[in-house]
Amino acid sequence: MLDLRHVHKRFDKVAALDGISLKLEAGQAALLRGPSGCGKTTLLRVIAGLENPDSGEIWLNGSPVNRSGLTVQPHRRDISFVFQEPRLWPHMTVWQNLDFVLSAMERGRRAARLSFTADTVGISDLLSRYPAELSGGQARRVALARALAAKRPLVLMDEPLTNLDDSSRRDMLKVICRFWEEENFALIYVTHDAIDSVSFIQRSIEMNNGKIKEKTC
Repeated sequence: MLDLRHVHKRFDKVAALDGISLKLEAGQAALLRGPSGCGKTTLLRVIAGLENPDSGEIWLNGSPVNRSGLTVQPHRRDISFVFQEPRLWPHMTVWQNLDFVLSAMERGRRAARLSFTADTVGISDLLSRYPAELSGGQARRVALARALAAKRPLVLMDEPLTNLDDSSRRDMLKVICRFWEEENFALIYVTHDAIDSVSFIQRSIEMNNGKIKEKTC
């Protein structure tokens, strides 16, 4: 599903990604940890196409999306991304935020998918609200629902449960686990919090100073 080959990315004199090579098979769930500023977010952004690597190659599902002379745009990479901030579209209701990512789906299936996702994540009572009308915790649930509703084969989550209380975090981790088990997408989950280490994670990857080291879960 994902193959990074000697990927480098610098910001001024800082090597955010220092020769990263990483493979992730379809359906695998990987936990990515590391101290603040070690390159975790940059790695996800490069995979998603929101940043371009300085060198190296990125392949998704057997096809190159970054290499010399080639850059595939983010919307063509078939990836869902949950950012550190909810980043909901402010001019759209919660329902419209979810429906937008389902635009390629047949209308009847879209309605069923949206309803199922909203019920599972626990936001059915929020569908008519705008992002400005949501609490921080509600906005995080909506952002998670939007990413999961899209049914992409690769999902990237960058500290998606920050600022939720422990009980809410555990609830949302169960939701993520349910979707992952039922829909078999590949997942990279970035966190610094031990509470987010849950049983469905299959691989643990430590990152520091732009380099990665695999650890046993």
